[in-house]
Amino acid sequence: MSEVYVINLLRETFYTVFLLAGPILIVTMVVGLLISIFQAATSIQEMTLTFVPKAVIVAVVLILMLPWMFDIMISFTVQIFTQIPSIIK
Repeated sequence: MSEVYVINLLRETFYTVFLLAGPILIVTMVVGLLISIFQAATSIQEMTLTFVPKAVIVAVVLILMLPWMFDIMISFTVQIFTQIPSIIK
């Protein structure tokens, strides 16, 4: 196993992780920003007002994006498993 292979594998791994986590993190950040603006405008400082909508939105995004996420994970896993014989040589 060469250094180039390891660096390429790490690059592909990080790219896959960013693809999988990106949509959830972006949506959560946008919802948190909107809730913060709402709280600042209305002076409501309720902690459940920030937690419940984020939890609901994350659940909805996960349900909608899960087939795409599984496709990404499966293709990455198949790619890694098909490279095993060439690594062993």
